[in-house]
Amino acid sequence: MVLGTSSGAGKSLMTAALCRVLKRRGETPLPFKGQNMSLNAWVDQAGGEMAYSQALQAWAAGLEPEAAMNPVLLKPRGDSTSEVIHLGRSIGNARAEHYYRDWFKPGWAAIRSGLAELQGRYPGGRLVLEGAGSPVEVNLQPRDLTNLRLAQYLRARCLLVADIERGGVFAQLVGTLALLRPVERPLIRGLLINRFRGRRELFDEGRRWLEQHTGVPVLGVMPWLEELFPPEDSLDLLERRGRKQGAELTIAVLRLPSMSNFSDLDPLEAEPTVQLRWLKPGEELGCPDAVILPGSKQTRRDLAALQAEGLDEQLRAYGAAGGHVFGLCGGLQMLGERLLDPQGLEGNLVEEDADDPQDRQSRGLGLLPLETTYAGAKTLRQGCSQALWPAGSPVELEGFELHHGVSQLVSQDVSVSQVFSHGLRQGELNPLSSQAGLGWWQATGEQGGLVAGTYLHGVFENGPWRRRWLNQLRRRRNLPPLSENQPHHARQRDLLLDRLADAFEQHVDLGPLLA
Repeated sequence: MVLGTSSGAGKSLMTAALCRVLKRRGETPLPFKGQNMSLNAWVDQAGGEMAYSQALQAWAAGLEPEAAMNPVLLKPRGDSTSEVIHLGRSIGNARAEHYYRDWFKPGWAAIRSGLAELQGRYPGGRLVLEGAGSPVEVNLQPRDLTNLRLAQYLRARCLLVADIERGGVFAQLVGTLALLRPVERPLIRGLLINRFRGRRELFDEGRRWLEQHTGVPVLGVMPWLEELFPPEDSLDLLERRGRKQGAELTIAVLRLPSMSNFSDLDPLEAEPTVQLRWLKPGEELGCPDAVILPGSKQTRRDLAALQAEGLDEQLRAYGAAGGHVFGLCGGLQMLGERLLDPQGLEGNLVEEDADDPQDRQSRGLGLLPLETTYAGAKTLRQGCSQALWPAGSPVELEGFELHHGVSQLVSQDVSVSQVFSHGLRQGELNPLSSQAGLGWWQATGEQGGLVAGTYLHGVFENGPWRRRWLNQLRRRRNLPPLSENQPHHARQRDLLLDRLADAFEQHVDLGPLLA
């Protein structure tokens, strides 16, 4: 089990590295995180929802991701409540103050079911567990679902990871060990220093001090890796502020208060000629080459936050002046005329909302003639299709849907065109219905600007399509086109995982963990 002294210590990536190393050694590593709180999700082949970090670990292990690897997923709603997902299915909303009272026993049952399902499918596999946050939050220890309770239950050998980049690494480790209960302390088999800059021998004295004062061996010192890996949570986006040398395009991404599925932007982050500028409500939009509205867990609330800061007017002016605006899932819904929420699935924004279902609606940005209604079950599925836009030969796409709401065209304006052809079960051509799912609409403005959107998560992972989209931005800047002969981003992600595992094998002694 990989534990961390805090959130963001590097548990997710160290778990992924361990999975890849074990796979290289001929084992079947089974990534597992009992409970995760994240808005960065993935949909498995069965339509189950799980955290993206466990999907990444599954790919590192050479396995197909499945919701059993993350049996409890909490998706914060921004009002002291979270959506509760057990074994891939949404089962309700929980208030923070009542969570352990109402959801502890069902959560532990879901965790045990997930374990049984995984171990039954892979009887010769080795579980590789990831903890959550800190394992010694004393106010939460009696109801711990995913750290040392699980480690004790499975008698797991634990690796404790601390991030030296953020400072205070000695206090992190010594304090964490000091707060462990006597029955828990023997579970910790080793310490790992993560994100160390400089020569490893510069930490030799610190290593000896830690081993003398804790009695626990330091199994490794992982270096700071320059490669760009997927962020573990939205806080990690704050560290992505460096200016790329050689960047030719600037794409503004609205960092919404309840932004979800920000892993959609990883392929653009990895493009050497693209600089992403993460923009918070209240900051000036400026004149980027394109603007992306990402997904949102609370679409109406995030839309209200944009409108309160006047960013809606900036976006409309940007589009009218010839700018390119692209919406992903919730971002697509914001681009429309109206968002209707008669059942309160997106939460009540004002007191009047709660009184009358007719009041549960929001005015959209008005950049696409669409109307979205939130009703019924959440749409969860993988899919593939052909993209007929941007212009050129059709491009195969794959991705997944994860959304509430059905969007429909409310105008027959000739400037709006359907540009997405489907390859789903019945080959439907109804792009924004919940039945067809994968959808695309685009509108061309008088000044040559373009507004487009899709429900397809992972669209930028499709290399040829991503490059074609970027090339239409480059033409506007008179830049030479990039090659569209690009593999799926999964190949680049796999190479990154290999480099991560190379460093892990070089710098970490796994003996005490695998004995």
